[in-house]
Amino acid sequence: MSRHNNRRDFLKATTAAGVGFWVAGGVTAKESRSANERIRFACIGVGGKGSSDSKDASRNGDIVAICDIDDNTLGKAGETFAGAKKYNDFRKLLEEMGSSIDAVTVSTPDHTHAAASLMAMRMGKACFTQKPMTHAIYEARKMGDTAREMKVATQMGNQGTANRGLREAAATVKAGTLGNVKEVHVWTNRPIWPQGSGRPAEAEVPKNVHWDLWVGPAAYRPYANGYHPFAWRGFWDFGTGALGDMACHTMNMPYMALDLQHPTSVEAQTSGHNKETYPSWSIIKYEFPATDKRPALSMTWYDGKKLPPIELFEKVKWPKETIKDGPKGDKAEKFETSISGALLIGDKASLYSPGDYADKFYLPEGMDKPKVEFERSPGHFVEFARAIKEGIPAMSNFPNYSGPLTEIVLLGNLAVWSGKKVDWDAKELKAKGAPELDAMIRPTYREGYTL
Repeated sequence: MSRHNNRRDFLKATTAAGVGFWVAGGVTAKESRSANERIRFACIGVGGKGSSDSKDASRNGDIVAICDIDDNTLGKAGETFAGAKKYNDFRKLLEEMGSSIDAVTVSTPDHTHAAASLMAMRMGKACFTQKPMTHAIYEARKMGDTAREMKVATQMGNQGTANRGLREAAATVKAGTLGNVKEVHVWTNRPIWPQGSGRPAEAEVPKNVHWDLWVGPAAYRPYANGYHPFAWRGFWDFGTGALGDMACHTMNMPYMALDLQHPTSVEAQTSGHNKETYPSWSIIKYEFPATDKRPALSMTWYDGKKLPPIELFEKVKWPKETIKDGPKGDKAEKFETSISGALLIGDKASLYSPGDYADKFYLPEGMDKPKVEFERSPGHFVEFARAIKEGIPAMSNFPNYSGPLTEIVLLGNLAVWSGKKVDWDAKELKAKGAPELDAMIRPTYREGYTL
């Protein structure tokens, strides 16, 4: 296996792109592979998003092992990847197949992301983990630190990071087109699963489900209808709610554009919750300190059908095609926000990007988009495969991009849980004057799992 370092080329590319979010100097893979060598993947979680992630992996290498706690899902994936060994327990997969794999994909419920990813990275395996990267804030920091220490290629599954539109929008903001941005608004149509209720009644475990393995590192509870395979997102012990599900997509462009690192405080308004499931709606406001490139600013997140004040949009004269992105389509008589999107308000101009992935954006009517330089992506998962083979980090790598993004996202949930303003020490990962939140920041795993 060849060992070469393309860091010089990578730095040239990111410098040309004007990307200012690399906070730790870049991380290259410990081992690079020749272009002709096939990457050997193990896929942990092969249902739902795991189905498309494993197919992406198969287009960039060979699937040698698959894992799922649902025998039906595992069997269906086994028909697609006939040569792959099948497992229900990712720990057993990694222990038995460690010498036969180069990389893993982790596409499980949020609460098992870190346990599986950390075990793989500590074995020197490249790691692709679905968004949000982790279930808890400390886990995100730990995964970034471990990736850096082990020098493994990493990527989070927020595929919009590869979009030309998102990268162009970020570069447009960095070029000063909006002037000083002091206000950001981000919203989503999630949740689209039940939230704001209590724990469902205990039920018999389906024969195809290995429930103890599904619970994994979380505190054990009896099986109930409504957890597997999807609605787990609304439960505090397993998911990260609407914010965790979508902010790694919808916050992604302003995060890239404005170097949104190290918020100093966050505060949430919600419908109220019982610490069993996330609230049916929330509005979360972050405060970010000034940097050497921009002034201090606030970012507000909205979910559960909450939206930014319409006046923020109506005071700007937008191109006519912008109105068509509203929920009423071309019949809209006035501007209405899309069901998800981002709005950046500067002292010179505003930028509006409808949808989840910032694949397009608008400036005010009569304002031409400037010509900006930015790094084009060969494709989201292709970036991960390239990182393994050539040592060029994927944009959304753990230490320098997706880890800090995940920390910001999950900080909003910390404010939802606490019900009060959280003054945040980003360096130490501490809620100032609120030691009762420590267990939410850094969880304790159930016996048999290691953080």
